[in-house]
Parts: sequence; structure tokens; C-alpha cells
Amino acid sequence: MPAQISTVAHRNVPPGKSPDLREHILATASDLFYRRGVRAVGVDLVTQEAGVAKTSLYRHFPTKDDLIVAFLQREDMDFWSFWDFVAQTHADDPMAELEAHMRWIGERLSRSNYRGCPQINVAAEFADPDHPARHVSRAHMQLLRERLDAIARRLNVRSPRELGAQLALLVNGAFVSSDMLAPDEATNVLLASAHALCTQAGLESPRLF
Repeated sequence: MPAQISTVAHRNVPPGKSPDLREHILATASDLFYRRGVRAVGVDLVTQEAGVAKTSLYRHFPTKDDLIVAFLQREDMDFWSFWDFVAQTHADDPMAELEAHMRWIGERLSRSNYRGCPQINVAAEFADPDHPARHVSRAHMQLLRERLDAIARRLNVRSPRELGAQLALLVNGAFVSSDMLAPDEATNVLLASAHALCTQAGLESPRLF
């Protein structure tokens, strides 16, 4: 789901392998994968853009699938790190938390370099439901639903699972429909839609503006 690439902590780097080189290769691949799609980007292009030999890439990522999974895990960490920061800032106010999530997601959709949710994009490129990239994407979507269900429960609405599902559809729909929105309207559309869903769910006077 993130639209920008950020540096994250190195994870599970085998002994004797440079985490700096691994991160450099992964950052290069992540940028290419996000802008062009994972199928359109081959190992040759990654090594060319990263300025490394294939042996260096394969030392850290034995297969292209390993590189794709690492890309998605990197994006996943970036997304949930920001989500957790927002959630902690509004730990005692679920309505304020929901509003804050709609705002930062709306801002992300409005970026000129936004190309959609990485997890959704990659899942669409692989028909095989057992492809490792699909597993990462599926886990991301399930966690998004769980996080929104949790907010809905804290709002004490009539059917929190129903509201959680509706909010998940709203967010995922926004991720794949960003081209339909003008840069200055994504946040307001998300806020207004969340407002309507909360009102329909029985929440009185939801504070979303």
C-alpha cells in the first residue's frame, strides 16, 4: 500500500553478508518494482540499476521471488509503522484515530508518484494463489481488516464487523481508484465516506471533520 520507498531496518541477513549491500539492492529493486511492476522488471535491470553483479544479488536473494517478497515485506513494515504511530497518537479516541488514518491515506493517494498499493498491484500480477507474493499480500489485507474491525469495536457500533468490512472496502477501493480522484479531493472523499458509514452503523454525530 505505501507509495514511497523508505529505508527500514535490515531483517534476517545471513552471517557474512553485507546488510548495506542487501539494502541497496532491495531499495533499487523496490523502486523499479513499484514504478514498473514486478513482471516487467528482470534481475538484469535490477543489477544494472544497482551497479552490482548478479552473484551479489543472488547471494542475498537466491531467486527473483525472494526479492519480490522482500520488497513487499519492506513496504508492509513502512505502512504498519506509520499506522502504529497514528494509532498510538489517538489511543484513547477511536474516532480521532479513524479520522487520522483517513487523512494520511488520503495524503498518500494524492502524491504525484503514487502508483497504487504495492500489495494489491503485485497480487494482481500473479494468478497463482500459492505464489509467495500472494501470501504476503493476503496477510497484509487480512491485517488491515483486523485493524479496522478493532477500531469499529471501540466505536461501539451495532455491528463492528460489518463496519470494519465496509471501511476495508473503502480503503482498498481508494487504493485502486486514485486516478479517478483529483489530488486535492482524496482526503475529503475518504473522510466523507467514513462519516457516512459510521452514521449508517449507528454512531451518533461521528466527528470526522
